[in-house]
Amino acid sequence: MAYKHTNSKGVTYYLNCKDVTLRGGKLQTIYYFSKDERPEGCDLPAGYSVNENPRNGFLTVKKG
Repeated sequence: MAYKHTNSKGVTYYLNCKDVTLRGGKLQTIYYFSKDERPEGCDLPAGYSVNENPRNGFLTVKKG
């Protein structure tokens, strides 16, 4: 089951992750939120926290 977070506006978002290959050939995992549950749903990784933009309620994942 994917990590879910409800923002200050009361909207629930689900965390998704995807492995992408950068132009230099390096593999990197990206994290993004969606309003619906998807097959690429994942848990919040250790050492990361969820930040919310107070102006629009947009969620981001931040290390630290």
